[in-house]
Amino acid sequence: MHTISNKRPLRELLTDTRQAGQTIALVPTMGNLHAGHLQLVKVAKTKADFVVCTIFVNPLQFGPHEDLDAYPRTLGEDIAKLTSVDCDCLFIPAVSEIYGSDLSAQSTVQVPELTNLYCGKSRPGHFEGVATIVCKLFNLVQPNVAVFGLKDYQQFLVIQKMTADLEFNIDLVGVAIQREAHGLALSSRNRYLNDEQQQKAALIYQSLLDIEKRIKKGNLDFSSLEALAVQRLDDTGFKVDYFSICNANTLRAASKLDREFVILTAVQVGPSRLLDNVRFTLDKQ
Repeated sequence: MHTISNKRPLRELLTDTRQAGQTIALVPTMGNLHAGHLQLVKVAKTKADFVVCTIFVNPLQFGPHEDLDAYPRTLGEDIAKLTSVDCDCLFIPAVSEIYGSDLSAQSTVQVPELTNLYCGKSRPGHFEGVATIVCKLFNLVQPNVAVFGLKDYQQFLVIQKMTADLEFNIDLVGVAIQREAHGLALSSRNRYLNDEQQQKAALIYQSLLDIEKRIKKGNLDFSSLEALAVQRLDDTGFKVDYFSICNANTLRAASKLDREFVILTAVQVGPSRLLDNVRFTLDKQ
């Protein structure tokens, strides 16, 4: 595996790769890799000849009171894991390599509408930071394919819209959420939870499945279903940021005319803010 920390040798390597007739897949991450990340690499290897994984803890997507400094950095372990799944290239730039010496002077990318909802409402500027770094990585790597996990479903739709609006000729691939045996979605932030919190956090996924089941049985009183789920999670001692039943394509509040749904939630469990979702389609009546 090529391990590169500067833009120029990365570009040179990828120019040679393209000239050799190989297609390129990009897997952007912030490191502290788990089985979910490795699944992205495995999927990427089925979509292209040469896979580039990036590890970059992006300061632009963290708010002033969020866990940028505390975000787990496990580069040695990450390199071993990527080697085990035959990743072809790892790009691990410093912040100055990506943004120069003055982060506050950095040009940014804004994606309207989708970024005003849910995590965008709770974390102002977060998706601007995400869109900016993904845009920069798209320009640096110029991949044929880019692979993202669907645990942050809103993020995937934001990137999808940016890709279309800015005319990137890149195929986006979304990969299903990887879960613990008891259902908790894999996340780098799970390591902050003790054993009891990890077990209790499985209720998040159970709540999503319960509401999905109720909708499929014909209960379309979405606001009451959302309130029921929030109350159950609150009663467990969690702090719910949002639990929202949405149109899966627009993320607008679901209507009785919709057929494609996503239920999104963000829940504070101990020190960790955890995201999860379920997507499903109702049969036409």
